[in-house]
Amino acid sequence: MEQKLPLPPFTMETALEKVQLAENAWNTKDPEKVCIAYTIDTEWRNRTEFINGREEVKTFLKRKWEKELDYKLKKELWGFRENRMAVRFEYEWHNQEGQWFRSYGNEMWEFDENGLMRKRFASINDLQIKDADRKFR
Repeated sequence: MEQKLPLPPFTMETALEKVQLAENAWNTKDPEKVCIAYTIDTEWRNRTEFINGREEVKTFLKRKWEKELDYKLKKELWGFRENRMAVRFEYEWHNQEGQWFRSYGNEMWEFDENGLMRKRFASINDLQIKDADRKFR
């Protein structure tokens, strides 16, 4: 059985660790590495897109990081209870034309007993920024 530590129910320490591990994984921009944190049948809503299953996650992430170049992410725990978390995030990226963006959002996460994310619901907004206004370098 696959496990992804730490496991629920979460404490403040393990919830913070889980968020940091997710941030670290996403900043690799490696769909293979990122998708193993999710259940085989994971359910996502990302913006207006509904994604079902680890293989669809992998395809989505490949497409995402082909478009969102020089992606850099920061996540912050907002709350947790047993096997659920609320996370705030922001990330910066630029498109093929060189226009920079900062994307802001919130995620709701639900984990199974093995620490794999079963559900991820994300709301995200994008703001065009100048290179000089970037926070993450």
